[in-house]
Amino acid sequence: MIGRWRGSRTDRVQRTSPLAGVPTPPSAGVLACRVLDPVNEPVTHAEFAVTDAVGRPVVSGGADPYGSFMTTLPAGEYRLAVSAEGYTPYRATTQVAENALASLGDVTLHLARPPELPDAGDWEIEPAHSSVGFTARHIGLARIHGRFTSFAGVIRVADPMERSAMHVVIDAASIDTNMRMRDDHLRSADFLDVERFPTLEFYSERFVHKGGNRWAVTGALSLHGVTRTVTLDTEYLGLGNGMEGEVRAACRATTELHRDDFTMSWQTMLARGIAVVGPSIGVELDVQVVRKA
Repeated sequence: MIGRWRGSRTDRVQRTSPLAGVPTPPSAGVLACRVLDPVNEPVTHAEFAVTDAVGRPVVSGGADPYGSFMTTLPAGEYRLAVSAEGYTPYRATTQVAENALASLGDVTLHLARPPELPDAGDWEIEPAHSSVGFTARHIGLARIHGRFTSFAGVIRVADPMERSAMHVVIDAASIDTNMRMRDDHLRSADFLDVERFPTLEFYSERFVHKGGNRWAVTGALSLHGVTRTVTLDTEYLGLGNGMEGEVRAACRATTELHRDDFTMSWQTMLARGIAVVGPSIGVELDVQVVRKA
């Protein structure tokens, strides 16, 4: 049995409008779409960027758990770019009208071709085009940015890549936060204790492909006389040629370390009035490798 509508004509229009429940200012409309993968599953990590007709950024954001995106825009012509890790970007141009819904419907992203992997063999880190950096929160203040200026490493690339291995050695005394007094303190027994533990070492035999150009590299990090399992969230950037024509491969990687895991207790240091860096440290690696001679 179909019930009768009990409401004014105005209520009926508002409840059946495609913009019902969406606050829309005068002279504005709504742009919307849903992003799916090739098997019609939502791409929940999709990112959206909307620009105007001359390419100026207007709004950006991420998909909701259903792969959907919706934004209110002044009436006009817009360009929408949709991107997601492991997929080929999607671009479209659309017109947004006043008090109207401009829907692109379901947008399907196609899998991107992964970048070519380096050939099997030994590859060494080139320090001149690589960096080992970190970011830490100063207790109650701003972030501290630092780096290690002396390091070396080798990656033994296997076929398949998942069987590869790597070994990296970092000179602990090469820490540099652009403040000599702080760096001397970080080298002391309160922190790195470089006289007893002159190096940081990372060794891994576990390379896991996460899809697209994403990899997880899990291994053992030895720091301050303690060894812990650490996973590097790695973005492989592909192959290129250097100035001398040599082939090189590049990647970026991040991880987070907790000082308590390596017996450097920040609570104890606070009790002693030592407030240099916080309990967690973000590590950022930019690495280029070349074939080992």
